[in-house]
Amino acid sequence: MYVPAHFAGDDAAVQELLAQHGAADLVTMTPDGLMATMLPFIHDPERNVLLGHLARNNEHWQQPVIGEALVIMRGPDAYVSPTWYASKQEHGRVVPTWNYITAHIHGTLTVHDDPVWVEDVVRRLSDLHEAGRAEPWSVDDAPAKYVSGQLRAIVGVELAITRIEAKFKLSQNRPEADVDGVIDGLRADGKEQVAAAVDHFRP
Repeated sequence: MYVPAHFAGDDAAVQELLAQHGAADLVTMTPDGLMATMLPFIHDPERNVLLGHLARNNEHWQQPVIGEALVIMRGPDAYVSPTWYASKQEHGRVVPTWNYITAHIHGTLTVHDDPVWVEDVVRRLSDLHEAGRAEPWSVDDAPAKYVSGQLRAIVGVELAITRIEAKFKLSQNRPEADVDGVIDGLRADGKEQVAAAVDHFRP
């Protein structure tokens, strides 16, 4: 991934993205070509792995992986209008762009066709995304027989991380007045998460 120095995130920013991201794309090269599946992952920083699961009927997990696997993770993103730049009024040499946060996570993929292993991942994922709710749902809220059947319908995947390329493209290459304009424009468009990220990463 092309990452100019001013768009590179530090380790703390990358770790926060790994901890707070939504679903991500698992991409592998197989004998039949590239395959991709969008699925939720949880990051285990102590073991430096991503853990997830996908449907047993999805042939992706059954295909041999050629080389490393890739997980594409995303943070907030939004279109940036050149009308938001103070520079537009000064000289007009501005164009549209896109602000975004992303990470390409490379690693070795292992499939876990083990209900006990998969149940642990399901519980951890549920606990992560239910945290903070007034009445968080738990796996134990569903009948045990039903849960057992659901677990048989999925398999687990584990990505042992070998390297991460992260890009935080958030107007850091623009003059201060332009950054102010981008933040105001994003907020006017209802893109508060992106606006907050631009403000956080401003030079």
